[in-house]
Amino acid sequence: MPFLKYLGLEGNASSPSSTQEDSDTMRRIVSELDALPEDRAHHLAAFAYILGRIAHSDAEFSETETSKMQEIIQNLGHLPERQASLVIKIAKSQVLLFGGTDNFLVTRRFKEMTTREQRLELLDCVFAVSAADESISSLEEGQASQIAKELGLTHDDLINARLTYRQHLETVKQFRVN
Repeated sequence: MPFLKYLGLEGNASSPSSTQEDSDTMRRIVSELDALPEDRAHHLAAFAYILGRIAHSDAEFSETETSKMQEIIQNLGHLPERQASLVIKIAKSQVLLFGGTDNFLVTRRFKEMTTREQRLELLDCVFAVSAADESISSLEEGQASQIAKELGLTHDDLINARLTYRQHLETVKQFRVN
């Protein structure tokens, strides 16, 4: 679980893949993150993990959500495309392996190492990822609310972030159809 090392966390679960030798992809990702300053690697690791958390809230990673995650990490992290792609691959695999047990731990760690402005930026990115397919399901909306709460953000912060993406909310779309 090298990726969680960047968050100052140890994995809570074990799986056959966590005891086997790392794949080539895992080794490349770790070496890419090792090339970054430690505080930046911590920040990007947690940020990418939380984006993976929202993308997987409906139990799948869509291509559009994955592309949006990579775009966000590349732009906000000032990373080359190849490096951003590797960060997203490892974040997605960690969400699949440890999502249920590490979601709160990673989000709490991100809260501890960031400013309020950085947490608000993340919340906006959470909605951007969930809206990437032009639809924010009630599951995604609930997960975004949980993330905001864990980040110590207010209900008003959540509402303000959600307003930007209101046209994609399935709960709003249902009222338009009826």
